[in-house]
Amino acid sequence: MPLPKCERLPPEVRVIKQLLEALLFEKYVEVSVSPCIEELSWVMGSGEYSVKGKIGAFGRYRLIINSLKINQRSIDVSIEWLAIIDDLPTTKDIKKALIKEFIQTVQLSRWNSQHLPKRLSRRSSSYSDLEHQLDEGHPYHPSFKARTGFDDAAHRAFGPEAGNTFNLYWLAIRHSYLKQALPVDQAHFWKNELGHGQWSRLSGALNAHDETWDDYGLLPIHPWQWQQLKDGWLANHLENKDIIFLGIGADKYTATQSVRTLLNKDVPLHPNVKLPMNMVNTSSHRNLAAHSVCLAPHVSQWLRNVIDSDVELIGLSILNEYAGARFSDDSLDVTSSIELGQLAVIYRESVNSHLKEGDDAIPFNAIMMVENDGLPFIAGWVERYGLDAWIEQLIEVTVIPIWHLLVKHGIGIEPHGQNLVLVHRDGWPERIIVRDFHESVEYNTTFIRDADSVPNFAEIEPSLLDAPLDDYYAMSSVELLRELVMDTLFIYNLAEVSHLISIFYPLSEREFWLRVSSKLDEYEKNHPELSERLSLLGYRSPEILTESLMTRKLKGSRGECHHSIPNPLSIEHI
Repeated sequence: MPLPKCERLPPEVRVIKQLLEALLFEKYVEVSVSPCIEELSWVMGSGEYSVKGKIGAFGRYRLIINSLKINQRSIDVSIEWLAIIDDLPTTKDIKKALIKEFIQTVQLSRWNSQHLPKRLSRRSSSYSDLEHQLDEGHPYHPSFKARTGFDDAAHRAFGPEAGNTFNLYWLAIRHSYLKQALPVDQAHFWKNELGHGQWSRLSGALNAHDETWDDYGLLPIHPWQWQQLKDGWLANHLENKDIIFLGIGADKYTATQSVRTLLNKDVPLHPNVKLPMNMVNTSSHRNLAAHSVCLAPHVSQWLRNVIDSDVELIGLSILNEYAGARFSDDSLDVTSSIELGQLAVIYRESVNSHLKEGDDAIPFNAIMMVENDGLPFIAGWVERYGLDAWIEQLIEVTVIPIWHLLVKHGIGIEPHGQNLVLVHRDGWPERIIVRDFHESVEYNTTFIRDADSVPNFAEIEPSLLDAPLDDYYAMSSVELLRELVMDTLFIYNLAEVSHLISIFYPLSEREFWLRVSSKLDEYEKNHPELSERLSLLGYRSPEILTESLMTRKLKGSRGECHHSIPNPLSIEHI
């Protein structure tokens, strides 16, 4: 039987589809369901809304957006989409901010469709090419392309989609304004990273200002960020020679899906460079949290030690964040000052450096994509190995290592679709690589397996002395660890895969999650010594809490927002 085919929605229609799905999922409006005709209805603002759709795994709503009616009138979403935002139950200021994000999301998405190559398929693309070819953006958040401050020129030059390359700019920072966590002394570090020629050129530029590395350290800055800062708060430091502009680097870089993490295009084995950018994309500000930059190498080393100590984690690798440096000012509060997160760098191992002969890798979110030929990215792999065998192997290599790290070691990581890399051989899942830990590793003091192995964060970053629970790495409850892992791995990641599978293949979402549940049962049987720890996680509860991403934006809240959802891993739902 041939597979069904899907077409991409116009960007403004997709914005509204994901906005309404998020509102319903997060229970921001009260919805009634007519099961017999799969129609959902609710009142919002001045409108009575109805739409056909269904409720999938974890209570995720999946709407047939072209069936939307308001006050019993069928509407053309592509024309009337902005009017829907006026009905949102939030303040005028937040509506204005959202409209700005949504308009830019539409404009940048449309730029992509008008200017990018019309690829029939990305299935044969390399990992580095997929990082710019996967242009769909966040599958849940309606602001999936809202890069505040980006115009078309910046989008073309520095966005990942066009795949254009650019050079980093380089600054010398007076040591009194620089905090570093380098594996060796700065001269040896930078000579190794940049090569002798580039290091010599930058040293010569510093010498031209009658200064030496005895008083300064080196720091790259994204060229877009340089344009944002050089005439602002940076200007005074430049005038005082606390910061000296040294010129443009030699290596060519290209942006990944996250925009601020860059791949070395000249030498793919060279590290990724993560640089702050003064923008909001989806729901996150893309500067670097100042406290996390110099903690990054310590967090990575902690995780590597844990993984290396446990043979059951052989299928899990991390991209080591082995160096960090940032602008530092003792007069500013490191936990809240915006300036301190605007000038920094984290060096991270590349995916290519972790691949063996015969290995290929893809960003995990490629698995949930549909190509321009109307078929899933994974269509050829499923056909080659069979749906049942391929799905079972995918669940085994993806879920179990992350679950084991949580259950046995008490460490929660954030493996959402962009943070997770699938290593495969001819499409057969082999293992996973995870990344991005400096801000997104969590533990609970009562649940951590080896408390002595946890870095002394406050000793390294004194600003975290007496830090409140739940703001950084230490969580107040085991429940929050469960939420982090299940949110990112299950609810906003694998639920997209199970939804896609249910559309194209004879495997319902319920059956997909039964298979996940079976794998977790098998894990529990193989680890009877961990039964108490598993029960503490409460992952079989009929209802679990998940983060309310859109609600936080609509309420203008900086704190956490949560709502309860049905859990397909619960015994009641199996």
